[in-house]
Amino acid sequence: MEQRLSPAWHDNKKYLWLLALLVPTLPFGGLWLWYATHSPLAWWLAPVVVFGVIPLVDVLFGDDRENPPEELAGQLQEVRYYRWITYLYLPVQYVALVVCCQVWTDGGLGVVGTVGLVFTLGIVNGIAINTAHELGHKRETVERWLSKIALAPTGYGHFYVEHNRGHHTRVATPEDPASSRLGESFWAFWPRTVVGSLRSAWRLETNRFRIRSRSPWTVRNDVLNAWVMTVVLFVAAVAVFGVGVVPFLLLQAVVGFSLLEVVNYLEHYGLRRQRNAAGRYEKVDPRHSWNSDRIVTNVFLFQLQRHSDHHANPLRRYQALRSFDVSPQLPGGYATMIVAAVITPLWRRIMDPRVIAHYDGDLSLANVHRPALERLRARYPEQPAAQPGTAPSLGSA
Repeated sequence: MEQRLSPAWHDNKKYLWLLALLVPTLPFGGLWLWYATHSPLAWWLAPVVVFGVIPLVDVLFGDDRENPPEELAGQLQEVRYYRWITYLYLPVQYVALVVCCQVWTDGGLGVVGTVGLVFTLGIVNGIAINTAHELGHKRETVERWLSKIALAPTGYGHFYVEHNRGHHTRVATPEDPASSRLGESFWAFWPRTVVGSLRSAWRLETNRFRIRSRSPWTVRNDVLNAWVMTVVLFVAAVAVFGVGVVPFLLLQAVVGFSLLEVVNYLEHYGLRRQRNAAGRYEKVDPRHSWNSDRIVTNVFLFQLQRHSDHHANPLRRYQALRSFDVSPQLPGGYATMIVAAVITPLWRRIMDPRVIAHYDGDLSLANVHRPALERLRARYPEQPAAQPGTAPSLGSA
């Protein structure tokens, strides 16, 4: 039976979480504007809202650093209302997919409208990967399958394996394809993480079967069954809308998983776990993820920006994630920083000094992109080595 929270505390954001469902409805807004104005610019509604309006509102509403009382965290995570919000993203996502496929098939958008439509659906399905991220970490079987369903439109089902068993193990180390390095541009990071994450997911999953002396070529292989979902989805779309929908499905998928990867890029940029006396990497703590307390983007992304607590406690549900003063802070919310990340000179101007300051000027402590090392040394002369401060324990990583 669902538990009720103590009347001594209530979640001030309880109904704000419903705003997360605004994103998959944006294609419907674009469709309405398209019929009302016949302007191809109507299909740029989603990019304008996500990368224009939300960053502006983020600045206006500022930060929210309130944490739920820890003694109520267990009860809070049992309130099913919060789970249903994540569940409801999926049906709206899939209806938006059908609508956009029909618009593509009807044609008449021109270049501007066509590109806008690709980005509109790509944004919806890219942010759906964040919903899949929230669902895929949970123990409940139904949530894990819903995670794969949310990943199907982008063809990124292997994320389910790589993120949970690869990234969370290797985060903030040079071995992790999803942890970006100081001096590495997003455009250099993108092929490294796309290819590296796919290879890692396949290796992790096939090793799981080989340890049991079983063939990985089975429907129980979580990489394969997730990819099968994508194949079935795309075949169904072709059957309904014709083969001409294939370029659209592929292009929006690239936009979608690229949106995931740009978020990966900014979450751990330049941060590195140090090796202990035994030669092993230290445990993950708040110093190893860039965080943001911008309330608006946190509501839209199920508090993904409280990333340090997520890495320390991956099973913890979004409504109970905590903000910590010792976590390195981004100067803006994710929606703002995504725009900065794709403009390399701007990103370096904003973030490189912050990474250097985080390690008190000691480049040897950062996760550095080797080809950029000499440039970084010239721009930021190294200071005497100084280990970053010790952070409080947050639980198992």
